[in-house]
Amino acid sequence: MPTDPQIEKLRVYPVKSLDGVEVDVADVRANGTLAHDREFALFDANGNVLNAKRDERLHAITADYDPEARVLTVDAPSATPTQFDLVHDAEAAEAWFSDAFDEPVTIRRDTDRGMPDRPKLGLSVVSTATIRTVASWFDELTVEGTRRRLRTNVEVSGVPAFWEDRLVGDDAPAFEVGGHRFEGAIPCGRCVVPGRDPDTGEPLPKFRKRFIEKRRETVPEWVNEDAFDHWFALTTITRLEESPTDGTIRVGDSVTLREE
Repeated sequence: MPTDPQIEKLRVYPVKSLDGVEVDVADVRANGTLAHDREFALFDANGNVLNAKRDERLHAITADYDPEARVLTVDAPSATPTQFDLVHDAEAAEAWFSDAFDEPVTIRRDTDRGMPDRPKLGLSVVSTATIRTVASWFDELTVEGTRRRLRTNVEVSGVPAFWEDRLVGDDAPAFEVGGHRFEGAIPCGRCVVPGRDPDTGEPLPKFRKRFIEKRRETVPEWVNEDAFDHWFALTTITRLEESPTDGTIRVGDSVTLREE
């Protein structure tokens, strides 16, 4: 598998289930996630996290975030567009989201670990070629739209489609970037979100069925299929093995597979 891999894109999702933000450099937290990723999350009156898996209304919210200023800019069909300092003006942000959802909403913050779906694991990784291949399976999808559907942290270029599948299973290699060493933990089993329009939440008919069919057709011969419980899975969730004192990774950093 000849490769010349490097980080093509880094993306964090500061408010869980809202739009991501591309960054050129990111600190790696001690748990292997990226700084600012899922740093904030919305919760309903029962203390349950609001996410797009169970509430498609989140798709209609347009969000942009400045990680340095901690300022969130939001817009929604049912609310007035505005900006909030999520650290110092959380109550105003909670009031805006409560109006948008017509129910009480609170915001919580975790700067140490973030609030990912899998709190014991780290960042997610995918290849640019994978994104382009999946987009080609559906007439309705674009490459950028597919990125937004998959919501992955690290995109690696210079490698073939489904390169990230090589990272899971017995005897799978780890990979190093910026002095950090990550191992593949699990393939990311997908929920309903990739099958929905990221702006409207409108489901794409028969998305899951076609996705699984095409996934089975395109499994590379070097993939350890025993690592997969099913083929409605894409991208790899990692685990941080080693980290340097300077805990950053950058767009353009070389990515090296380590077989030992």
